[in-house]
Amino acid sequence: MLELKNVCYSVKDEQTGKRQDILKNVNLSFESGEISVITGPNGSGKSTLIKILMGFEKPTSGTICFNGKDITQMSITERARNGFTIAFQQPVRFKGITVKKLLELACGRKLDTDGMCECLSSVGLCARNYIDRAVDGTLSGGELKRIELAMAIAKGGAVFLLDEPEAGIDLWSFEDLVKVFEKLHDKTVIIVSHQQRIMETADKIVLFDNDKLICAGKREEMFSKITKQPSLCWRNVKENANG
Repeated sequence: MLELKNVCYSVKDEQTGKRQDILKNVNLSFESGEISVITGPNGSGKSTLIKILMGFEKPTSGTICFNGKDITQMSITERARNGFTIAFQQPVRFKGITVKKLLELACGRKLDTDGMCECLSSVGLCARNYIDRAVDGTLSGGELKRIELAMAIAKGGAVFLLDEPEAGIDLWSFEDLVKVFEKLHDKTVIIVSHQQRIMETADKIVLFDNDKLICAGKREEMFSKITKQPSLCWRNVKENANG
């Protein structure tokens, strides 16, 4: 289980010198074998929460525990060793390295053709067309996004943190993306997304607004609460990737 206890995060405003709250007193738990989707309007702290869980940022106050162990001060590397895997909203670009090498670095071992095919086909890419390609400007944003997801799958782990995994994916269908989540259903999967189709895959939905955790609960009960939040302009986002 991954738990956040009274987690707060604030940054200093350079103009006023005052601290600005990004997250306030967040109390949440994420179970193993559970897919959770965090949603809410832009600027409500969703991506910041993912960065805190991975260790890119440290909470101003509060505690993060994983399987009963306090990991609040753990580094990114330590968390990765403890089974944390992340895919960013904007994929990191690795110039001068091939897709094959990137996947091998992710999983920490050599991969044969079957292993490459398994990782890349799971995100809708043909290994034969990609393993020797450089990860550079010749790849589209959607291709980079899928390769990053393939890296996350290759690395494996116990906790998967996915920040808007649908971003930049145009031709690849949502159904294929959903299949990736289904393969991870024995893990702790935390997804930041605005898309209803992705929320429909969740066991739990977490709603943020104005730097606060508004509510969290089972998917069915949360849909009705979400539609009653008048401030959530994200509801107007197209519900389907091809819509």
